[in-house]
Amino acid sequence: MNSDAPSPLDLVDRRFFRTPWVFVRGVPALKFLPPEGPPEIAFAGRSNVGKSSLINALLGQKGLARTSNTPGRTQELNYFVPDGYGDPAAGLPPIALVDMPGYGYAKAPKDRVDAWTKLVFDYLRGRPSLKRVFLLIDARHGLKANDLEVLDLLDRAAVSYQIVLTKVDKIKKPAIPKLVDDTLAAIKRRPAAFPTLIATSSEKDVGLDDLRVAILQLAD
Repeated sequence: MNSDAPSPLDLVDRRFFRTPWVFVRGVPALKFLPPEGPPEIAFAGRSNVGKSSLINALLGQKGLARTSNTPGRTQELNYFVPDGYGDPAAGLPPIALVDMPGYGYAKAPKDRVDAWTKLVFDYLRGRPSLKRVFLLIDARHGLKANDLEVLDLLDRAAVSYQIVLTKVDKIKKPAIPKLVDDTLAAIKRRPAAFPTLIATSSEKDVGLDDLRVAILQLAD
């Protein structure tokens, strides 16, 4: 690979991601959602798939999104926006990133798990400003049954989603192309699925520029 090759982001404005981002609010129920407005891009996935780590790496801010080794740590819809959001002088695209509660296994009481799972599904079904869901899939495990249930929900709700493989540094490099091909084959006939996926590693900075470009295209 040519180390001098331009990054995909050399074709767009990097300032969007160099600007400090801030946590706006946690939403424990739909009635606390911010007013409808600028585009929202959500990050979804099984508990402990690495959503918070990916958001921190994407924005270059350690500790912005809370990370934990305990599945189910994120229990609200957490909103993040660039500092200067809404200020025309800042010259930044108005957009919000949403870190969603993980689905599947979580070390929490069942009633709490059920409550935030319902919050996730209700949000996905009924938020017009939601432009795309980046559905994170752990490269070590691939698509699981509860992932497929979420894909079914997104298809029924006609919510655009794109698969993002996480932790690709944790599997052998020769296995990555097959995983990509198998995953694309599994979503090929799904009506709301974006036809390409992004393979990433938060630790090794793999694929993050590709994800940044996708986000900026949605912001535009």
